[in-house]
Amino acid sequence: MEVLRDTDQCPRPPEGSVVTIGAYDGVHLGHRAVISAVTARAGADRRRSVVITFDRHPAQVIRPDSAPPLLTDLDQKLELLAGTGVDYVLVVRFDAERAQESAEDFVRTVIVGCLNAKEVVVGEDFHFGHNRRGNVAMLAELGAELGFGVEGHELIGSDGRSARRDGQVSSTAIRRALQEGRLDDANSMLGRPHEMRGPVIHGDARGRSLGFPTANVAIAPELLMPADGIYAGELVRLDHGAVLPAAVYVGKRPTFYDDRAVTLLEVHALDFSGDLYDEQVAVRFTHRIRGDARFDSVEQLSLQLQTDCDEAARLLGAG
Repeated sequence: MEVLRDTDQCPRPPEGSVVTIGAYDGVHLGHRAVISAVTARAGADRRRSVVITFDRHPAQVIRPDSAPPLLTDLDQKLELLAGTGVDYVLVVRFDAERAQESAEDFVRTVIVGCLNAKEVVVGEDFHFGHNRRGNVAMLAELGAELGFGVEGHELIGSDGRSARRDGQVSSTAIRRALQEGRLDDANSMLGRPHEMRGPVIHGDARGRSLGFPTANVAIAPELLMPADGIYAGELVRLDHGAVLPAAVYVGKRPTFYDDRAVTLLEVHALDFSGDLYDEQVAVRFTHRIRGDARFDSVEQLSLQLQTDCDEAARLLGAG
């Protein structure tokens, strides 16, 4: 897969392309169904397959106060897209000027002018452009004029089949499931464990003092934290490739703090005693064990943490 950084790298393939466009936050099962249709059509017609996405979620520019938290940052999104078999990903810079661009202009300059699209495949509820005026019907109208076909792909459920609106896979539905502690539902829609990435930073060593040293992972504020609680999962050392079974904590440590506003991500790698400071890591959430809780004593907390780690080891087959 070749990553194109904005439209100054237009390839305009002479054989034409099959294109899809969207924020693609999470690269979930619904996204992959659309991309699979793109790559299949491109292969059949000997054209290039292209995903157009953006360097940030458009809502971060259009309505920053209510923009949704992200499931993936740009680097992880590109990594996931690379696994779909698409030929190109065009990363369009989305700024205030781009937000004012009409859907018609975007089609003419980017989809046709930059990519020589012969077919566009999008979800049947897709909208884009200034005031979200662009949709499947508008694309079809422009396609008849500019020489490309349009498919509005049906929306699917987590079983890969056509679904009613309340059962459709979407980034919004995945965010809601994560925030409500429904990890199994979120992972089912993602088609993989939810994952967060960041550097390991120094904390206040609370876990070490309890006998459960943790890696404190700094997460960018625009990314979505799952619901507070204890999880089983994996700690991936991105520079080393090592995957460590782990118990994962998300929360504000109510046993120690009454009014802590910041949610922390702390990971206890089972049967590991090395130094992870300053490493870039990924945390994969595979099972939810329980919600967060305040304990009356440090001793009670310590006993519960041992129980949590034992349960994580059992769930991960690491015990």
